Amino acid sequence: MKSRLPKVLQPLAGRPLLAHVIQTARALSPARIHVVYGHGGEHVRAAFPDGGLEWVRQAEQLGTGHAMQQAAPGIPDTDIVLVLYGDVPLLRTETLVPLVDIAAAGELALLTMQPQDPAGYGRIVRDAVGKVARIVEQKDASAEERRIDECNTGILAAPAGRLKEWLASLGNDNAQREYYLTDVIGLAARAGMAVTPVRLADPIEALGVNDKEQLAQLETVCRRNAARALMRAGVTIADPARLDVRGEVTHGQDVFLDVNVVLEGRVTLGNGVRIGPGCVIRDSQIGDDTELFAHCVLDGALIGAGARIGPFSRIRPTTRLADGVHIGNFVEVKNSSLGTESKANHLSYVGDAEVGAHVNVGAGTIVANYDGANKHRTRIGDGAHTGSNSVLVAPITVGEGATIAAGSTVTKEVPAGKLTVARARQTTIEGWQRPAKKKK
Repeated sequence: MKSRLPKVLQPLAGRPLLAHVIQTARALSPARIHVVYGHGGEHVRAAFPDGGLEWVRQAEQLGTGHAMQQAAPGIPDTDIVLVLYGDVPLLRTETLVPLVDIAAAGELALLTMQPQDPAGYGRIVRDAVGKVARIVEQKDASAEERRIDECNTGILAAPAGRLKEWLASLGNDNAQREYYLTDVIGLAARAGMAVTPVRLADPIEALGVNDKEQLAQLETVCRRNAARALMRAGVTIADPARLDVRGEVTHGQDVFLDVNVVLEGRVTLGNGVRIGPGCVIRDSQIGDDTELFAHCVLDGALIGAGARIGPFSRIRPTTRLADGVHIGNFVEVKNSSLGTESKANHLSYVGDAEVGAHVNVGAGTIVANYDGANKHRTRIGDGAHTGSNSVLVAPITVGEGATIAAGSTVTKEVPAGKLTVARARQTTIEGWQRPAKKKK
């Protein structure tokens, strides 16, 4: 991958490749999940601190069969083993259930496919009566075997006790000098066990990642799948190819998503929500009939119903906007709450503030919340107005119905219902002349 990040931690749809595989495995309700790790393994373990995984170290990378040999001692003989790969993230639970059922019946189940281009894949070799006899890797295959179009995905399921017997018999007499897990198929067939192939309907599910180009191809698949699911659930998407979903989205009816929208983490969109082009929404909840205009960024925000935001607004974490709030162009709100129908429409910063209802934050108003060492809170009462280019130096309280004159810098409490002016008196100096440069 030409990256400091281990391959299974490369991001796909906002999560590491391995996270997708683990989520699929957990959906099968397994007794345990073993993760065999090698290169960069400590970074991989650190990325999954929540537990529930059994980590198995493969000190030397001697092939897939060798990897399974490392995990085998921790698996009871009475279990069923399903083998997945950390760089094959698109497999669906529905695809894997039949494999587990076949293995539970005492057979070896093998997931196969017929890709358009079989180059690079192991081929499924069948005997004279059509039964699976073995798998041959492309580097070890004859010219005739390479013409076989039925390929191995690497995914298999088997009774643990039998699988461990075959693992113990693996050799490395091949072009790679590795212990191939695929050789288990031939050992099982020779031992008289039924090898039952399950044909994968869509080979895309078995796509793996070996470089950044393949990673981008899988990203395209994820993007298409997510958009298709949303549209089938009733969401209107201007262009499905220009929507990125990197998390979980829940939504109401009549939601509209314009082009180049990015949804990350957990996002909830209410009925009638409209998201304009170029918006990025992360871990946020947006109420009914709220509209985001172009190029807004929301992160960790809770937005009420009927709000209007943007264009070019930034709503930062722990911000709460009540119903009917208007946040306009080039306005940033951070760790603040704005009450019902309050407005900050132009070129303002509201940080660490509690703003009441029906407040008008004038153009260019700044809530100066940071003194260089600590953040301080500002409280603005219902119905207050701040004039253009006001600066509110926290900690400060602005009373209900107060008005702050344009251009004021207020550092003390602003009384309710009164006009407060805090700016230098305008003076014109008669006879003053601007300095002029001396002629050379």
